[in-house]
Parts: sequence; structure tokens; C-alpha cells
Amino acid sequence: MVSKDEIKKYEIKKCQNTLKKIRNEISKIVIGQEVVVDAFLRAILCDGHALVEGVPGIAKTTLIRALAAATGCEHKRIQFTVDLLPADIIGLTIYSKEKEKFVNIKGPIFANFILADEINRAPPKTQSAMLECMQEKSATIEKVTYPLPVPFFVMATQNPLEQEGVYPLPEAQIDRFLFKILMGYPKPKEEEKIVDTNITIHKFEEYDLKPVTSPKDIMKMQAITKQIYASPEICKYIVEIVNMTRDREKFALGKYVDWGGSPRASIGMYIASKASALMEGSSFVKPQNVKDVAYDVLRHRIILNYEGRAEGITSEAVIKEILSKVPVP
Repeated sequence: MVSKDEIKKYEIKKCQNTLKKIRNEISKIVIGQEVVVDAFLRAILCDGHALVEGVPGIAKTTLIRALAAATGCEHKRIQFTVDLLPADIIGLTIYSKEKEKFVNIKGPIFANFILADEINRAPPKTQSAMLECMQEKSATIEKVTYPLPVPFFVMATQNPLEQEGVYPLPEAQIDRFLFKILMGYPKPKEEEKIVDTNITIHKFEEYDLKPVTSPKDIMKMQAITKQIYASPEICKYIVEIVNMTRDREKFALGKYVDWGGSPRASIGMYIASKASALMEGSSFVKPQNVKDVAYDVLRHRIILNYEGRAEGITSEAVIKEILSKVPVP
């Protein structure tokens, strides 16, 4: 008779193989950016959303399209502009001459994967409507509430270069994103390959990306992620890391920190470290798994004061010092 532990190991191994296949499909069109791809996969396993910062032209849109194609999910792109209204995202009510009554037309938010391009260009009211959908996994059109497709994953992008014509995302709204991912330039060798096989010359369909999983399978993997074991020592380690972001007197760069992570940060690190362990094929969380996700979970939750910004201090530097200070179990 097969034991529960053996079944669990089989399921974890199956998940690991599926994730490897997804990576391989994405690599057909997105060259390099392996760290970013892994971060996205962790976010999906956690049933969370990701805020991505990177300069234009580094394949943010292509990556979300590739991710949708490899997972057999539907994707939509919403370009945020200053005149974008909540109805442009959620949907609206129109009068149908054929049906002789008012009908609700669903907006682009009704898809599995949403690319919210330059989310900080939209006014606060529109940002709030989007973030409410992310939190509630539902959208309301004229008092009728519709569930959003599952799995539901939002990748919102911010342009780090332009400051004019943008509405900064409030900290309370930024906190709704599980991860903030920094997407950088490719290496020279990778860029040579990108130039030779770029999407400007070739159509997206020519890359022949095949779905290696399905929305139903993704939901199963999300359920398995929750079952990964995290010991009491690991939980304590996570809480100590997050607590130190608030206790500014315990580390040198603390004087530059205005606000630290909330309990939502602890919860985020807890589930994200489980996803990290699953991707390694492990049935339990190790301290290194916590360290691997700490930057993505905390970088947008550590708010620097004016002095810190003036001195050029980064949240990454703060996280690095905290990880070096907190004893590893």
C-alpha cells in the first residue's frame, strides 16, 4: 500500500517537472531572465500578484504572453493611461436592441493572466478598482458581482524612468502585491541571441509555444504548495526578519527606515518560501528558501525616510543587512 508521504513526494516531483516544462517553453521566446521567470512561477504557486519594475523593452509583455501560452491560460493586457476609467477595466452596462434590455459587458479583467501596463499612470480611482479585483477575485458591474476566472494573476508594471504624468501607488495598495520584482538588462551574450531571434522579426505564433499544463492543474499545484511543511523554527525565523524591519535600533541602516513590513509581509514570506521549496522538489521549507524570497516580498514594504532616499540607500541594502543579523535556525 502506498503511504501518504510517498503520494506527497510523487505530487511534488510531478509539480517540479511541470514547472520545468513551463520554463522550457518560456525560454523559446524569453532569453535570459531566469530569476524573474522563477519569481513569477512562485507568485502563481502562491496565488499572489507581482509588481514589476523595469525599463521599457526588456520583454515584460512578451513574458506574460509566454507564461499564459505555456500554462494554457487566457491573458489580457490593459494599458493604463490618465483617462482610463474603472469601467474600462471591469466592464459596463449597455442597452441591447436585440434583447431589448440592458446587458452587462465584461471588461478585460476577466482573464487568467492580466498585464497591467504602467499601472501608476492611471488616476487613484482606477487603481483602486483594479486592486479591489485583485483582492476580492471578483468584479461588480451595476450591482451584479461576477467571480473572476481562476487562477487569477496580475503582473503590474512600473516605469522607473518617467516621473511626469504618473500617480504614485499608495503604500497600502502596493502592499497588496505579494512580490515586487526588478527586471534588469540581459547579459551581452543573451542580448546577441535576442537580436537574432527577436519578436519584431518573428511573430509570436512562430515560436510555437505549447501549453504544458492547464488552469485546473495550476490550482492543484497551488493546493500542494500550501501543504509544504514549514517548521515552528522557520515560522519564528520569518517573524524575526519582518520584526527587525520595524525595530530600527537593531541594525545600522535602521535609521533610514520609516516603516517596516506588516504581518502581511510575514504571511507573504511564509507562503512564498513554501513555493520556493516546491520548485526545488522539497517537501519542507529550509532557511535558504526564506532568504530566496525575502527580497521580492520585502523590497516594496520597507519604506525609506527622506534622509535614506537622499543618501541613496535602497531597500535591498536594508534587507541584506537584516538577513545577516537574524540568526539562521
